[in-house]
Amino acid sequence: MVIGDREALAWVLSTQQTAFPAARLGQVSRLAAGDRLFVYTTRGCFRNPTRDRGRVIACATVTAPVTRDDTPVRFGAREYPLRCPLRVTELAPFGSGPVLADLVEALHAFPDPRSWSVRLRRPLVPLDAHDSALLTDLLRPGLAPLDRSLPEYLRRGTPPGTSRPQDPPA
Repeated sequence: MVIGDREALAWVLSTQQTAFPAARLGQVSRLAAGDRLFVYTTRGCFRNPTRDRGRVIACATVTAPVTRDDTPVRFGAREYPLRCPLRVTELAPFGSGPVLADLVEALHAFPDPRSWSVRLRRPLVPLDAHDSALLTDLLRPGLAPLDRSLPEYLRRGTPPGTSRPQDPPA
């Protein structure tokens, strides 16, 4: 699961759900309870791509299928009406987690290492068993309980002088 915005990441981690644009219904409608998603933050997620690296920071489990919400969550000018509940129990401390750019040669998801980042322009990137096992082996040793790592992600995901994005009122 590719996340390129700090506010969206804070929302995903704090609400234990993810959201997708309506245009991605075909891709995300196949998600089912029990599916595993690696949470990947892009270099630009925290708005400093010269400092930050794209990292795999968590593994999430889908807890129910994707549904359409009549009141989409919004980040900036973009709407995300498709929602999916998740369970994230562990999270890499901020600034840690495997750097994806260092792994592209070893991952089957990126058959052409020169253009690997193009494949990250969609919310979900399919992984085979090999890729999943490799990322799990690299991620697992650095994970901490969610309640220990989450506060720093929330702090960095909330711009100064604003409150954290919330679900729209019911």
